[in-house]
Amino acid sequence: MAKLTFKTDMCKGCGLCVDACPKKLLIIAKDKINQKGHSPAEITDESQCIGCAFCATMCPDCIITVER
Repeated sequence: MAKLTFKTDMCKGCGLCVDACPKKLLIIAKDKINQKGHSPAEITDESQCIGCAFCATMCPDCIITVER
């Protein structure tokens, strides 16, 4: 099982990671706003993550860390 860490205070909510996830586990939070005024990305069910790191690769701001 992989562990994802998000630097939510730096996320712009662009959604590239959401589109890249083959398991469709990432969403843009609808009820959270970070310090920059954006809705950050978050994972819905970390236990289902396969650790492919496509999300981290696609993130232009390198806010996602995947640990296996």
